[in-house]
Amino acid sequence: MTPSEVLLVGDVCVDFTVNKLGVEPKMRLGGLVHAARALWACGIPYSVAVACPSYLASRAEEYLQKHGCTSFFLLSDITGAPNVFIINDVQEVGHQGYEDILRDDRDFKIEDDISFLKNYRNIVVFPGSFDLGTFAQNLSDDAEVTLDFAYGIESMDELASFGSKLHFLATSTSSDLFLKTATSNVSTLLEAAAGLGVKALLLKENRGGSRLFDLEADEVHRIPAVLGPTTNSVGVGDAFTAVLSALKHDGLLDASLRGMQVATRYAQTTYPDDLRRNISRDFKLSVDVVRRLGGTSLTWHERPNFQIYLAAPDFSYVAKPEVDNAVAALEYHNFLVRRPVQENGEAKVGTAFSDLHHFYSQDVSILKDCSAVFAVPLDRDPGTLVEVGMAIAMDIPVVTFDPREENKNTMCICGSTIYSPDLDECLNGMFDILAKVRRQST
Repeated sequence: MTPSEVLLVGDVCVDFTVNKLGVEPKMRLGGLVHAARALWACGIPYSVAVACPSYLASRAEEYLQKHGCTSFFLLSDITGAPNVFIINDVQEVGHQGYEDILRDDRDFKIEDDISFLKNYRNIVVFPGSFDLGTFAQNLSDDAEVTLDFAYGIESMDELASFGSKLHFLATSTSSDLFLKTATSNVSTLLEAAAGLGVKALLLKENRGGSRLFDLEADEVHRIPAVLGPTTNSVGVGDAFTAVLSALKHDGLLDASLRGMQVATRYAQTTYPDDLRRNISRDFKLSVDVVRRLGGTSLTWHERPNFQIYLAAPDFSYVAKPEVDNAVAALEYHNFLVRRPVQENGEAKVGTAFSDLHHFYSQDVSILKDCSAVFAVPLDRDPGTLVEVGMAIAMDIPVVTFDPREENKNTMCICGSTIYSPDLDECLNGMFDILAKVRRQST
């Protein structure tokens, strides 16, 4: 492992996680600071060029210098907005519910003297409150730019000003540009990247792992995810990108595997010292060993091929927020959820037997078409529990999400591949199950 010094460029903000029942609210520096923590934890030298409000600059500089930052530069001053993000779901079970306070009032001005940029070759950019064109014009001729467009980019055309300096792109399946251009097919995104002369693109696909598109070699590499309890997913992708860029001269695939290790650990703790300890232990494994360990790989575009049967009291007259949240989470991750009650209708009280049999036949037909069952047996709904039993008998894997913990019985717990009152754990279980189904089908 031969890391080179990295210049991180992007906003510094404050991440505030809203208080939930039994969980303390959390406030910490965010934006490029997530990438900085990751590099510090890996022992990789770095400097920063930040865009932030003046009230944050000294605090950010002090914090970063304590966490390995060699040099701190103010790239752009932000006015009109505090750069505070309210985050509703830090686990990213579903949509995270970001709220950027006073974002419409934000204004910024890039500093007059940014000649320091010419001193850096390996540069990682997180677009934000600064003009990309002006920034690109002030880089050295031999700069190698890695740009992560999780946000702040509406079109790939905005990146043309980097010219041959743009070497590597990274994005995620939750980015606005991905959702606008590549939800059904990634080819348009890849063609645009190739048109910019980019050497490689990393597509981070959340719990399903990542894909590394080596555009020079015309190869695609799957980078698996190692799933476990998620403490906080905010900044995980930034950590991945920064480590990959720092280690890219050891080979893109090896660097991606190291980035995956760091991202995995970053999701598990918000305490930097714990992060550094865990990464130090993980990096003692050779890359070859990490590669052989494998993990979960299920791309965004593959997921709809493996349909999920919703077993739940999904009726119009039932209060079922847990069911709705589960469906929203699965659909957020691009799973195709089959909802028999929604598709086939509700049987009313007193419905004739012949009509009931029709409902039954249609529901069973959907079940047979599905690769897995996601069950939410609220109020010990008998229909849901029968569907779970049928799926088990048919060797269809079942994830049972029991948020009210009403179904702690032997058959439900032992018959389900995953049984838990925790939606995060159930979602991980569904990824693991369908990734296994995919492997067996190829």
